[in-house]
Amino acid sequence: MNRTAKTKGKVFLVGAGPGDPRLLTRHAEQIIRQADVILYDKLVDKRVIELASPNAELIDVGKDPSHHKVPQHKINELLIQQSEQGKVVIRLKGGDPFVFGRGGEEAEQLIKCGIDVEVIPGISSAIAVPAYAGIPVTHRKYASSVTIVTGHEARGNQLQWDVLAKLSGTLIVLMGVGTLAENLSQLMQHGKPIETPAAVIARGTTEQQQVVVGTLGDLQQKVQQAGVSAPAVLVIGDVVGLREILKRDET
Repeated sequence: MNRTAKTKGKVFLVGAGPGDPRLLTRHAEQIIRQADVILYDKLVDKRVIELASPNAELIDVGKDPSHHKVPQHKINELLIQQSEQGKVVIRLKGGDPFVFGRGGEEAEQLIKCGIDVEVIPGISSAIAVPAYAGIPVTHRKYASSVTIVTGHEARGNQLQWDVLAKLSGTLIVLMGVGTLAENLSQLMQHGKPIETPAAVIARGTTEQQQVVVGTLGDLQQKVQQAGVSAPAVLVIGDVVGLREILKRDET
C-alpha cells in the first residue's frame, strides 16, 4: 500500500495458527497480503510469510525460550514507530495472539499511544495440536473441561499445582518441554495419580509432528528416549487414551 507520512497507520495482531499453513484464516491471509511491514515470530511457517507483498518489509523478531532476538520492549517500539509512519503493520504470531502470545500487552501499549489496533485470532496450538494427534481436548465421556497453562510459569512456582492436580478434565501445558520433569513431578506430588495418561506432541500439525504417549510416571523417560524438543504441547488426562482410535496416519 502506498501511504504518506500523514496517513494514520494501523497495527494488526495476527494469529498464524499452530504450524500447518493451511490452518491460516482467510482474514489473516488477506491482511498479510496487504501489509507494509510484518514483524514475525520463529514458529510462523515460512509459507505464511511468503504470502506477503514483495514490497513488504519483513522483520524477524523470533524468540527462543532462553534467547530473545528482539526484546519485547523493542518489539513494542517497532510497532509504534512503523505505524506512526502511516503503514499497515502486522505483528504475526504462531497460534493465537491472545493465548500466551503477549498480544494483550502489545495491544495495551499501542492503544495508550493512540494507535489503531485490530486483532485477528488464530487457531491455538492448545486445541489444534492435540487434534492432529488424535486427541480431542474434551469428550462427553472423559473430559467436560479443559485447562490451558504455560509451562514457562513452572520455574517461578506461579502455577497452583495443588488445584491443577485435582482437576478432572484435560490439562494442556504449552511451552513446557524445558520444565516437563517439574510439571509432571508437581502434579504427582499434589495427588494426581501416577497412571494418569499423558502425551507430548512436538512440532504439532506439521510434517515433522512427533507424538510420545505415556503416563505421568513414565512420560519424562519416554520423551528423553525419543529425543523430543520444543516446540511441544503436553496433554494430560483420559482423553489421551483416544489417540489409538482417532490418530491420523503418521507414516
